[in-house]
Amino acid sequence: MKSRNLLNEVFTALTDTPAVLINGPRQAGKSTLTQAPEILKQGRHYLTFDQPSFVTAAKNDPEGFIAGLPEKVTLDEVQHVPEIFSCIKASIDRHRQPGRFLLTGSANVLFLPQLSDSLAGRIEILTLWPFSQGELQHKKEDFIDPLFSNKPHFLTQPISKKINHTALFEKILTGGYPPLITRTVPARRRAWFKSYLTTILQRDVRNFSDIADLNALPRLLAATAARSGGLLNFTDLGRSLMLPQTTVKRYFTLLEATFLVQLLRPWSTNLGQRIIQTPKPYLTDTGLLAHMLGLTTDRLMLDPSLAGSVMENFVFMELLKQATWSKQKPEFYFWRTASGQEVDLLLEDQNGRLVGIEIKAGATLTAKDVRGLQTLSALAGKRWIRGIILYTGSEIIPFGKNLHAIPISYLWS
Repeated sequence: MKSRNLLNEVFTALTDTPAVLINGPRQAGKSTLTQAPEILKQGRHYLTFDQPSFVTAAKNDPEGFIAGLPEKVTLDEVQHVPEIFSCIKASIDRHRQPGRFLLTGSANVLFLPQLSDSLAGRIEILTLWPFSQGELQHKKEDFIDPLFSNKPHFLTQPISKKINHTALFEKILTGGYPPLITRTVPARRRAWFKSYLTTILQRDVRNFSDIADLNALPRLLAATAARSGGLLNFTDLGRSLMLPQTTVKRYFTLLEATFLVQLLRPWSTNLGQRIIQTPKPYLTDTGLLAHMLGLTTDRLMLDPSLAGSVMENFVFMELLKQATWSKQKPEFYFWRTASGQEVDLLLEDQNGRLVGIEIKAGATLTAKDVRGLQTLSALAGKRWIRGIILYTGSEIIPFGKNLHAIPISYLWS
């Protein structure tokens, strides 16, 4: 079993917080993480609400169900029984002890007001994404925190290594879902994703909303995949799917709630010019993205524009995974002006300091590739720490003070 880099965060949270929730996509490894030896040593009892009998018992008498649980318990897939959240709150208020409840859920807590309202101040929420590239290599990546330091280690100890584009694209197309790691045949990956999406879009979604047209959700997901990294336009989506814009927005919320889609918000401050306020959508796994678009390594090699879009999705999600165990835990944004100046990713720490990241699928860079970073650094002033270009070349290239291009493999090397 591969170790998960979020384990220490979970273990630490259990030492001082009454309830800890691990949420994230289905099949990301949440249940397996709760069975880690460090957690099992706590003598924790395990129940899963994927079993109908437990769901029935909890729904019929939620107060009695919680009262009858052992002192320390893991409750898996709690989104199936939101009725128990207020009972967990009451139980914690009667006996406030760290680590009593370890919960997992395949629904974003932001879309479960019953949980967030009931357990406010009593719960720590952690997100487990599919495997990062470092986890697949038994490494705990440390890329984000050094970005905010004076001298990142990867700039003072450069390693020149030629990028194998075919191998890189294969990583991207495989994605990080644990069940797919051993499936090397593309047809078997497609079969898994087909079954996976059927489970989520026809079963899990019913827990959130009664929708008349279940077939619209896969079509919306496919349309979103085709627009990955572009500005989200609900009018355009509605027109292409022949659905009302209000319906598209409601269905899109369901894709977010089930961790299939992740939005990247624009960054703005009083910088003296109008900033585009529309978010960008990304799929939360590039294996899923490849499945929805029918991507192959050969196609990415032949289509630089498509490769750039897919690479951007890949890097965003790799950094989002690493942020869950980083010390900085920055917020993620993009920056784009009405005149077309842009930076793919902008990381902002709790002190308001900024790191800009551009993502390029090519191995050759020009001065044009750094203009967005240079413009934003001048506007941000003292808040600016550095700009980084992640690309598929093999050398670290300085473009100015605190502005470097580095190989994309440094994300996990």
